[in-house]
Amino acid sequence: MNSKTSPRPGGRSARVQAAVHQAVQELSAEIDRADLTVPMIADRAGVTPSTIYRRWGTLADLLSDVAVGSLRADAPLIDTGTVLGDLQAWAELYLDEMTSAVGMTMMHDVLASNRAEASCQCAVYVAGQIQQILDRGIARREAVPEVDVVMDGVVAPIIYRSLFGPTLPTRAHIRTLVERCFAKVKQSLP
Repeated sequence: MNSKTSPRPGGRSARVQAAVHQAVQELSAEIDRADLTVPMIADRAGVTPSTIYRRWGTLADLLSDVAVGSLRADAPLIDTGTVLGDLQAWAELYLDEMTSAVGMTMMHDVLASNRAEASCQCAVYVAGQIQQILDRGIARREAVPEVDVVMDGVVAPIIYRSLFGPTLPTRAHIRTLVERCFAKVKQSLP
């Protein structure tokens, strides 16, 4: 990876990234996003605009990086006692998150970026959360679907319908999608 996507941990680079991310978040709360500019963000972060352009390239890429960064918050995963219950609870929260104003803005920021790795980072983060839930089920000796089955069967419909569907998915629809993932597991058991 290049330095635009993988800064060294710690040091000046990490401080600059944190300051710029914070500036974007603060300014986004204060003004209309359409009015955001790189010089405005740079001024708030205490860096030069050239620092932002050198690091992120474009405003869209910076907004995408901030959006992806917001996904890294480690919220504890709900433990209902079964992997089916855990996935249903997670999927409902994911639905709420992605269909919120913040979630929709994040998805649009990631899609507007010229950096393909931004959407890949989102997928890796989501797959990691799902894997944690499945690992917990495996530890309880439950039959679990594959991560890709959940990504294709639950996550993809949430994202697609949120961005392109005529109506948003419902919690009932999401519970049905999760159950379908398990129907496939049960069919594959000996």
